Amino acid sequence: MSRRIALLTDSTAYLPEEVVDRHRIAVVPLSVVVGDEVLAEGVEISPKDVAEALRSKQRVTTSRPSPETFAEAYRAAAEAGYEAVVSVHISAELSGTVEAARLAAAEAPLPVEVVDSRLVGMALGHAVLAAAEALETAGDGAAGGGAAGVGTVGGEGAELAAVVAAVVAAASGRAARTSGFFYVDTLEYLRRGGRIGAAQALLGSALSVKPLLHLSGGRIEPLEKVRTASRAIARLEEIAVECAGADEVDITVHHLAADDRAEPLAERLRARVPGLRELTVLEVGAVIGAHVGPGLLAVVVAPR
Repeated sequence: MSRRIALLTDSTAYLPEEVVDRHRIAVVPLSVVVGDEVLAEGVEISPKDVAEALRSKQRVTTSRPSPETFAEAYRAAAEAGYEAVVSVHISAELSGTVEAARLAAAEAPLPVEVVDSRLVGMALGHAVLAAAEALETAGDGAAGGGAAGVGTVGGEGAELAAVVAAVVAAASGRAARTSGFFYVDTLEYLRRGGRIGAAQALLGSALSVKPLLHLSGGRIEPLEKVRTASRAIARLEEIAVECAGADEVDITVHHLAADDRAEPLAERLRARVPGLRELTVLEVGAVIGAHVGPGLLAVVVAPR
């Protein structure tokens, strides 16, 4: 009997819908709470909705999926005939999503490996794609006739475990190589959501500087302080180019309600990064939008 492995992530990976469909990735949504209304990210609330709610000073918070939500996803995988799950998620330093996934995994009817990417956005997304590619390589992809996103190997449980380990290693390896840098117009939204980490020290001078932040150790940490928005964006570009170097990389430019900044930045990076393979401009979803606010501009650099 063939062995099949399901791949699951959460909505903060912000993978385009066509990519999710192509690789048959299951996505568990986080929630955004606007006032007293709980809304599923990517299903019931859009980035535009969140930007408008924040601008109108409505109370906006976020919440992780419940363990039962993950339990249902793992049961569905088992019922569909899968024999293991690799579940890759947003940093445990930023969300309780990994904790919920692990609680559900302990009671799941099939083996589940939960991976803390220590990332978010398409930084997480690239780790998920690395897992998908590893599945396809391990399965029928090389020989033809296999389903996308499903690793198929013959033999006993040890072979299944070996494929799962290879998929986890692929996700973890690309996550470790991936960097995320970002600019926000204000630290206020990060402060409200408690996601600001060591960047809290910048709050006292937030009116006089434009902070550049980055993901470090799974947390949001300060990187540099720049005096104006235009200089901050120019510096963000320089940092991304330096990080990419001459290696083969994929780059994502994220934004929230700032496509007028994101598109020109993407074009400049396209011209300046010699090893660029794929470049995508994506608006972040509602959950991350709720914490960073309108005006976010971010660059994810993911070496191949």
